[in-house]
Amino acid sequence: MSSPASTVEPGSAAPHPHVPRSRVILASLAGTTIEFYDFYVYATAAVAVFPALFFTGNDDTAKLLASMATFAAAFFGRPIGSVIFGHFGDRIGRKATLIGALLTMGIATFLIGVLPTYYQIGVWAPLILTILRFCQGLGLGGEWSGASLLATEYAEEGKRARAAMWPQLGAPFGFILANGFFLLLTVAMQFGTAGHDLGTGHPFLVWGWRIPFLASVVMVLLGLWVRVKLEETPVFKHAEKQGEKVTAPVLEVFKTSWVQIVQGTFIMLATYVLFYLMTAWILSYGIGKPAGGGLGIQYRTFLVLQLLAVLLFAAMVPVSGWLADRFGRRSSQLVITSLILVFGLTFGLIMDPSLVGTGEDASLLRVLFFLTVGMTLMGLTFGSMSAILPELFPTNVRYTGSGIAYNVASILGAAITPYIAVTLNANFGVGSVGLYLSFAAVITLVALWFSPETRHVNMNTVGAARVVVE
Repeated sequence: MSSPASTVEPGSAAPHPHVPRSRVILASLAGTTIEFYDFYVYATAAVAVFPALFFTGNDDTAKLLASMATFAAAFFGRPIGSVIFGHFGDRIGRKATLIGALLTMGIATFLIGVLPTYYQIGVWAPLILTILRFCQGLGLGGEWSGASLLATEYAEEGKRARAAMWPQLGAPFGFILANGFFLLLTVAMQFGTAGHDLGTGHPFLVWGWRIPFLASVVMVLLGLWVRVKLEETPVFKHAEKQGEKVTAPVLEVFKTSWVQIVQGTFIMLATYVLFYLMTAWILSYGIGKPAGGGLGIQYRTFLVLQLLAVLLFAAMVPVSGWLADRFGRRSSQLVITSLILVFGLTFGLIMDPSLVGTGEDASLLRVLFFLTVGMTLMGLTFGSMSAILPELFPTNVRYTGSGIAYNVASILGAAITPYIAVTLNANFGVGSVGLYLSFAAVITLVALWFSPETRHVNMNTVGAARVVVE
């Protein structure tokens, strides 16, 4: 049976004649790379640094869970950021709003780099850390949908998913920069070669960890320079010229497109769960003490494994865009999500400590294989999402709608994932973590099955598009 498609007259906006495509690519890619760099710098520190510096007690698992809770704060800020920045993005334009999102993230990240620890200001330290993490979420909540619109609203007809994959590359690029920076620091400062029982007096824990946060200032300034030189998208200019902007995009999107918000949220669910299992949780599992259910692999060694695997993530992002343009968004995602479901069922077969080994006896090849499979699937599912979600919504509420869907999914699929995974592993073993991923994949499959194919949607459409059979 053919799938329904929310479509009008085929076509999309032509590239603006005065804006080189390379400038659009650079603006969308640079911005998301910087934002995700800032985001992942925190994720890495939340596992290896913050439990020792911002939380007290003798229970390592409890301190890790507390750190993961602050990590999750950003995901509750992201939907709020999508509403705030989405309002301005749909009201005053994509360009100015993206600059505001970048500044919000950059300032919050820099302030984390100068934040005193628990041993200096007591309980104020984790409180302020949580607030700044929340502000990081606000910035990223406004960044992703704006960067996606920048790419899709300039795209050529029939190549929208391939154009939209550029901001998606910001995720693996940001991850490589963040983890690569931490890896270089741990090598230079000789941290992480003998476990983590080095005391809080080690130079890396005293000041070294702050450097990646402070260095984000340079990247933010670069991103601002790129975006200030960019023009507004032709699709938004068209809507503005026709007088089609709405006064309250949030109210309008829930009035006219609430079904698309639900669809977009659950379409993204499995993608989020997979990614934060393969980044935040797997790091805690890999370097965790065997007595606590971890593998006891050296911190530096595990960072190298993650960096190797994330290269597959980056490589699969353009493949995902090509598949979505060639075979359709819905069809390609149904296949990829089914593979994610199967991958979840293999966690116990591949990553159980009794099979992998622990400490110096751990099979690094087995761990690397697991990471590369997960990151390959991540690239395939993530690459076309920046086309799928914006295509669900009309122009006048596109920034708001796609941002809300993307970031509500971040709460359901990312905010609680590391916390749940740590708890599941501690009580039921690593196989239960995989079942959690498979369950999320089932939900996404249902959402995809009842969602329309969107590759022929006209991006200039304002108001609810009529549903036809493709």
